[in-house]
Amino acid sequence: MINTLLPQKPTTTFENAVADNISAMLAYWDNGLVCRFANAAYQKWFGKTREEMVNRITMQELLGQLFKENLPYIMGVLDGKAQTFERTIALPSGEIRYSLANYFPDMSDGEVKGFFVHVADVTPIKQLERELSFTNQLVGEQNTRLLNFANTVSHNFKSYSANLETMIELLDAATSEQERVKMINYLKKISKGFSQTVYDLNEIAKAQNLSTATPEKISLHEFVDKSIEILRVQITTTNAVINNLVNPATTIYANPAYMESILLNLLTNAIKYRHPGRTPNIDVTAAVIAGELVLTIKDNGLGIDMKKFGNQLFGLYKTFHKNTDANGVGLYIVKFQVEAMGARITVNSALGEGTAFSIYFKV
Repeated sequence: MINTLLPQKPTTTFENAVADNISAMLAYWDNGLVCRFANAAYQKWFGKTREEMVNRITMQELLGQLFKENLPYIMGVLDGKAQTFERTIALPSGEIRYSLANYFPDMSDGEVKGFFVHVADVTPIKQLERELSFTNQLVGEQNTRLLNFANTVSHNFKSYSANLETMIELLDAATSEQERVKMINYLKKISKGFSQTVYDLNEIAKAQNLSTATPEKISLHEFVDKSIEILRVQITTTNAVINNLVNPATTIYANPAYMESILLNLLTNAIKYRHPGRTPNIDVTAAVIAGELVLTIKDNGLGIDMKKFGNQLFGLYKTFHKNTDANGVGLYIVKFQVEAMGARITVNSALGEGTAFSIYFKV
């Protein structure tokens, strides 16, 4: 039933004018949940005028489906406890607005006579919160990409630097013209690859967002061959065999600098973590499986204890063997670069048997 209790004195025209010039919804509801006062803001939010509300409407009739959601707070304020909560409200126009509601009990002799309502539009604040959250996320991603970029440059240059240094030493130690010509040819190939790497990294540096740098159509077979040439010294000195089994017609859209870095890291690891009891043998294959192009680099090296280290494999600074030159950065970079290109990477390995890294590119 509608509570017939009325406010002690009617509001004046001046009081109504003050309330109507406040953007927040202001109202008074008695303990029977009948409206005894409402300002003009309710017309914007609920399409109801003061005349349609005061002494004529219950809170349940006004709120409709929102009533059940607000009921815990209504019961709380009728129990004499102030309530504050947020709520989304659909305006008559269909627009969704965010509100911050406050219910304040009207107490007299320990009895709740009703409660005052103040509901403010906090949509601009919510929008700002979302923008700030997005900005913070963007800054975090950019910082991660910058770190990845720095590590990519460091790793790529380190590979070239080590090979150049070794080649120069071998050139100085060459005892025949044939050996010198051979070393010079290797130096030319390394120099050409180095120049291309500098160009690719420079192009990435120009992009606002490293992970969204425009991919290029590249020949996967040629990139594997290029990586093999860059690592020629390590291959020769360890008697490693790298089999490029990728079909020469296979192409993918990828970031060239990332692709080179990924291949160099995985092939270098396959050589670095070779088994001491057998000649390193590395197969590089590519096949379309279930709508994805799967690039696999499989070796017969030391392997990894996946039960022990599987969940740490791509962690930063995580190492799983006792090599003095292991720094736990390579696989971290590889995973970041793979995912930045919209691909994914998996590992299949057994201790003492070898490891296979598979990268799944969307066709």
